[in-house]
Amino acid sequence: MRYRLTGTESAYRFELAPTGTLICGRAVTSDLAIIDPTVSRHHADLVVGAGGVTVRDVGSSNGTFVNGVKIDERFAVPGDAVTFGKVAFRLEAVADAPPPAQVPPAAPAIPGGTIVRQVPRTPAAGLEDSHKLQAAMAAAEPAEKDRQKLAILLEVSKGLTKVADTDALLAKVAEYVFQILEADRCAILLREGDHMVQKVARDKRSATVAYQVPQSIVGIVVDDKVAVLSDNAGEDTRFGGQSILMQQVRSAICAPLVSGEDQVLGVLYVDNFSLAKRFGEGDLDFLIAFAGIVAVALENASFAERIRREALTRSNFERFFTPQLAARIANAGEAIRLGGEKRRVAVLFSDIRGFTALSETMNADVMAKHLTEYFTEMVECVFRHGGTLDKFIGDAVMAQWGAPLAEADDADRAVAAALDMMQELDVLNTRWRAEGRPELKIGIGINYGDAFAGNIGSERRLEYTVIGDTVNTASRLCSKAAGGEIIISEDCRRALANPPALEELEPLVLKNKSQPVPAYRICR
Repeated sequence: MRYRLTGTESAYRFELAPTGTLICGRAVTSDLAIIDPTVSRHHADLVVGAGGVTVRDVGSSNGTFVNGVKIDERFAVPGDAVTFGKVAFRLEAVADAPPPAQVPPAAPAIPGGTIVRQVPRTPAAGLEDSHKLQAAMAAAEPAEKDRQKLAILLEVSKGLTKVADTDALLAKVAEYVFQILEADRCAILLREGDHMVQKVARDKRSATVAYQVPQSIVGIVVDDKVAVLSDNAGEDTRFGGQSILMQQVRSAICAPLVSGEDQVLGVLYVDNFSLAKRFGEGDLDFLIAFAGIVAVALENASFAERIRREALTRSNFERFFTPQLAARIANAGEAIRLGGEKRRVAVLFSDIRGFTALSETMNADVMAKHLTEYFTEMVECVFRHGGTLDKFIGDAVMAQWGAPLAEADDADRAVAAALDMMQELDVLNTRWRAEGRPELKIGIGINYGDAFAGNIGSERRLEYTVIGDTVNTASRLCSKAAGGEIIISEDCRRALANPPALEELEPLVLKNKSQPVPAYRICR
């Protein structure tokens, strides 16, 4: 015994094959593809068994019903009513057909398979010529008309997948509507927060028009996730809005743009003024399928735009932040403020000792190569310990920990990076010495405290940095450090959770400081 699901209020009919689990959903790849906004992309699973069919809901938004009762799983037998969302079917038993009579072949079999039916491909009428297209469809036989509609939807899906920008996509959607349907106006609304905002409103002459889609229609479409057809909107009791009468709406179709998560992204609305051009059920089915394609294209466009934005943000940040930190900033969006704010930061300065005299003895190209190798290793040390490269100042490196993201051990990370920088410089000097190239010595200063962090600069060029007394003090500590020394402030020492061996220095007299500043040398 075989089984069939036949639509009670629609033209759907599905033969249920006993070949394992059958997927029912709005996706066109489903075994039972039901193009309706009340049906989820993967709505239910069906398994054919002895005496009937097991129907299992898989977490759909609008539920699965057997004989009017909402179910999670139920064994349905012939005669039962099975409803997915708001699309109802009757389960029927189908008697097995007798085996076909054996007929001698009229021609030799084709090796590798049998051709059941061969239909030559006829290109869809050009979408750019809407009058010819509509005339050809009106004159076509029902089966040919269906094939034309499928061909048009295929061409539409190809066209929309090539458009990544949302505004361009909406304009293309409106263009397709007028090429396919005999409509006077078209409007597209998209969700922004809790409201539907009208983005496109055009007439068949491609002119932008000032009119608002009747909210009584939009409300039903959005709230119930259903497509609405009215062949005489002014007399339709479902819509009580005065705007329908004032705008002379005669016939209208409105379909929701439903996302993969069953959220209404917006609505697609078309109407006309003449009762001679009333929309029919075929137009409604066509617009529902079209709206499904548009919803996918909108999701793709939104995803592509987000990817472009994050990639640009990340590429900008990766010049200064570690790749991991850049990814966190790019993905956090507005959760991380890159505008001005006071932050608790650890600031490190390192400077090459005797660089001016050294540069006078070296060729410019050789010096550039030397510095490139040096800076590469120093920046890696900063990034390795989660720091932010603030800037290069001549032959100096400025780095900071704590902005825009802070960690509890920012001071410890800064000290660890300083020790790492000294060790990496020792490795470089060993190699340079073997190559007969000059060695470098650096001094490092670290301070910890409050600073202003944000995008600083002009309208033409901004850079993310930290400024304030904490930064100035770190720079001056660096200037007091001899080659191979790391000097930290008292504030930095107090912030360390795991301080290294330290040697207390005589308080240092620093520029613009009225009192000598307590300081410590890290013992290496």
